[in-house]
Amino acid sequence: MIQLKHLKTGLAAAVASLALLGAPAKAADFYAGKQLVFLIGGDAGGGYDLYARAISRHMNRFIPGNPVFVPRNQPGAGSGTAAAYLASVAPKDGTMIGAVFPGVIIGPLLEEKQQGLFDPTKFIYLGSADSGTRVCITYENSKIKTFEQAQTNKVIIGASAAGGSTRDYAYLHQNAAGGNFNVVSGYKGTVDIFLAMERGEVDGMCGLDWSSLKSQRPSWVAEKKINILVQNGLESEAELDKMGVPTLWKFIKKDEDKRAVEMVFSQQIFGRPYLAPPGTSAEQVKILRDAFMKTVKDAEFQADAEKNRLDVTPSSGERVQSVVEKLYATPKETIKRAKEIISPPA
Repeated sequence: MIQLKHLKTGLAAAVASLALLGAPAKAADFYAGKQLVFLIGGDAGGGYDLYARAISRHMNRFIPGNPVFVPRNQPGAGSGTAAAYLASVAPKDGTMIGAVFPGVIIGPLLEEKQQGLFDPTKFIYLGSADSGTRVCITYENSKIKTFEQAQTNKVIIGASAAGGSTRDYAYLHQNAAGGNFNVVSGYKGTVDIFLAMERGEVDGMCGLDWSSLKSQRPSWVAEKKINILVQNGLESEAELDKMGVPTLWKFIKKDEDKRAVEMVFSQQIFGRPYLAPPGTSAEQVKILRDAFMKTVKDAEFQADAEKNRLDVTPSSGERVQSVVEKLYATPKETIKRAKEIISPPA
């Protein structure tokens, strides 16, 4: 009996060991020799593109089988086009992941035309590379130097299409904080708005990530070619505080507006979100989530990010998933007001 018991124990241990050895081998077999498409819902050269490409240069090292990452831009509708593709057409086997604007994740709560295209709570979040502050700026040739001036003088603000942060935040500043804005929407992305600012077509833009500004136009910051009117975030940014940039909270008077703005700003917790299509298997999700977190903590990646002036304040996929679920449990009256403040005035 004793020998039989020892035999059973030994067999159980052997089976457990084989299972542990088999798991990575299976993952390696799956990804070996494959391409993993990184679908980027923004234009080439924009902030989201820079972050996604930096991650794609390193993430394959942390995936068994080392698949080849292939970045592919699919801009449109504030990255809604990419999100809709991921939700309905993209393969669900772990061979495609997406980089989308956070506005697309919160969009179906706030934009009726986005409802039904995809359900953000169904996406599988792999993590976020940054959670940061956004700013409202004017160019050096603008007469508007402060937000107080923007409340009393007409300001021409360049913006993307509906659903993009530059459009939503422009109207938010107008409706919740009294910005005297003439919003000119329809620009493809921040790169085009930057050019419009240089040409004098517009005074500036709002809803721009502070990290994107520093990476895309570092000389503008260093040479003080811009006026930073106000900073947007649940909490203030220490670097901007030192520069004397006020928070938007200073200019919002109504409590109902503060609650609505807080809801909109909560998307900045997942400032650079990465996700897998709904239905991706738990095994592939774990591999991708683990690889993402190892990437953003990796010394080589961090050196690459620093070289390209990319701020990295990562959040795990589990945390992003939780924040999205809480967003979609927001009281209806707060959602209603949030819809109003990111829309053109009636």
